[in-house]
Amino acid sequence: MPLILVSGYPSSGKTYRSNQLVEHFQTKIQASSEAHISRLSVVLINDQTLGLSRDVYREARSEKDARAAEYSAVKRALGRDTIVIADGLNYIKGFRYQLYCEAKAVQTPGCVVHIGAPIEQCRKINKKLLNEPESDGGYQDDVFENLVYRYEEPNGMTRWDSPLFTVPFEDATPPFESIWNALIGTEGGLKKVKPNQATVMKPAAESDYLYELDKTTQEVLNAIMGWQKDHVGEVGGQVPIGGDQVDLPASAVSLPQLQRIRRQFISLNRQHSLAKTRIHGSFVEYLNSSFA
Repeated sequence: MPLILVSGYPSSGKTYRSNQLVEHFQTKIQASSEAHISRLSVVLINDQTLGLSRDVYREARSEKDARAAEYSAVKRALGRDTIVIADGLNYIKGFRYQLYCEAKAVQTPGCVVHIGAPIEQCRKINKKLLNEPESDGGYQDDVFENLVYRYEEPNGMTRWDSPLFTVPFEDATPPFESIWNALIGTEGGLKKVKPNQATVMKPAAESDYLYELDKTTQEVLNAIMGWQKDHVGEVGGQVPIGGDQVDLPASAVSLPQLQRIRRQFISLNRQHSLAKTRIHGSFVEYLNSSFA
């Protein structure tokens, strides 16, 4: 059943909004007389349910382990009769894409709920939480500022961040019915998502698939670095590569940055085998979304 990814700045009210969603959906399910609705359940996954402290975001290794714990929990919970609400920072584009692929692999829809709280408001809330030992606590100031700096805001133009619902800080509730209709449907019939080649788990039909995945992505990176070398001092730009086009950001992109994005793409598609003819275009699309 549907996956709802909740994303926002630290201390923006994600858990509060997630609990609102849980309460509303549970009430709606209990009130329904339709069998395929009444059998649904709602599962909330966040740092508290996983037993994670705020300190895990201080070090890269512990943060990576925390994301792995959330990913595993979401993957286990996704099922025919479960609405999964992933209440976490979910601030990395690649991580949201990874969870999107998992939802699509089990043919279930998903959406992103972005908590649109201003940074200054989040700072005030965070300082208040730090002074309330009975609460779940806030983030230490340096951790908070680092997470805000690294936050990659959802973009409704990308398929893994859509449909995107932004909840302004001043709104009393999230748009319950719009989210329900987008995921469950207005006619009571449960929505089903058709998996595509990027998300269907299947054995590689060609023994050289991993070789082609590595070779093609490296060729794209070489073309980008070559273009930047020939256009020293220029910012941004469109790089035509084999019939596709990479839209560079306003600032120069370093090789380590490109290699990091490439590793993410390879990791995501190592098991979800793409047709060899789609590797090039899919990687270019992934690069453009990372630069957006």
